[in-house]
Amino acid sequence: MSSFHRLSSTVLTITLMLAGCARPASQPTPLSPIFPTNTAVATATEPLTSIPQPTPSQPQLTATPTSAPTLPQIPEPAGYKWAQIVSGINGPTDIKNAGDGSGRLFILEQRGRIRILKDGQLLDTPLLDITDRVGSNGSEQGLLGLAFHPGFAQDCYLFVNYTDLNGNTHIARFTASGDTVDPGSEKQLLLIQQPFPNHNGGALAFGPDGALYVGLGDGGSGGDPYGNAQSGNSLLGKILRLDVDNGDPYAIPADNPYVNSGEVYREIWAGGLRNPWRFSFDSLTGDLWIGDVGQNLWEEIDFVRADTPGGLNFGWNKMEATHPYQGTDGPQFTPPVAEYAHGAECSVTGGYVYRGIALPAWQGVYLYGDYCSGAIWGLPSPPQGAQPVLLFQTGFKISTFGVDQAGELYVADYNGAIYRLEKTN
Repeated sequence: MSSFHRLSSTVLTITLMLAGCARPASQPTPLSPIFPTNTAVATATEPLTSIPQPTPSQPQLTATPTSAPTLPQIPEPAGYKWAQIVSGINGPTDIKNAGDGSGRLFILEQRGRIRILKDGQLLDTPLLDITDRVGSNGSEQGLLGLAFHPGFAQDCYLFVNYTDLNGNTHIARFTASGDTVDPGSEKQLLLIQQPFPNHNGGALAFGPDGALYVGLGDGGSGGDPYGNAQSGNSLLGKILRLDVDNGDPYAIPADNPYVNSGEVYREIWAGGLRNPWRFSFDSLTGDLWIGDVGQNLWEEIDFVRADTPGGLNFGWNKMEATHPYQGTDGPQFTPPVAEYAHGAECSVTGGYVYRGIALPAWQGVYLYGDYCSGAIWGLPSPPQGAQPVLLFQTGFKISTFGVDQAGELYVADYNGAIYRLEKTN
């Protein structure tokens, strides 16, 4: 498996506020947040509090699922290609749009820069350059994730996920103006200590509920030696859910699954993940898709319907996909909807459900790939037991996918180029 995808679990979310944007003068009374700065990582000799099954309380702040037509089949890929739209990117790790009508695409470079693709041109000046504080010596470290606030056009918040010079994960806020950001305007939200340089996760995304979801790997090494993914008193190996519109630096959503637990971090929304490398919400239905990188034998895709409450446990390190690793399957584990064995493939990269207009035949198809082989597969959304279909053998080192505001789909080759799915003629 590619070491690039076994990204460590250090997350820093950075919120950027563009010039001319103003936050409300008064903030609602914040919920009392946990701020685990330099959170201690459990050692092998420390007792671990396992993730309990949450007691259902009020419903999650999730979107009401929208009925989407089930695809009778995945489109024939022969009439389509991945067309290069830009090159010269230094180790791309994420592709996002701001949802602000500007038509810009933002491309993360692992070393610590956010590049701007504007009117088809890659701007020389990056949106943000924090190479002075980003540690990227390890192949799984660096600037790893980006998310724009749903109200970015008004409040101009932008969030990033990076590892620092000591290998630890940060989530912070910055202030921006137009196409630039002042690196000195950083306000930290989270600092999470990383025990090893790999398995950092790094994905960030706002859900249909307006909350920020943060993906963290299990802390690295191999096999999750500290049991972080199954521990309720570690943020590692989890997806967190934060209310970044309230609190200082954030609030805990009142309907998070462990909000009333005295033993489990209240930020935790789901656990049992090894290294979630890219997750995304279906922009039509609100369903969540997760690509979780495996250990030695199996890669997996996880799926969560929009009406599902938090508290899911995806099984690592008891399970690797649907196969026992250090335990057996159980009713508390949520199995993946797709898996594939190692061979030419070795490291999954989660993708997106296509919801664009240029390629109507692809409506409702979730595309994901493998970093090592460049293979790209498709599943209908929702999957409903469907088997993945191999669509493309690109030869790319697939580091991330992305969509523009119109819903058109992009893929990054870690060697430095970005491609868009298009018709061949």
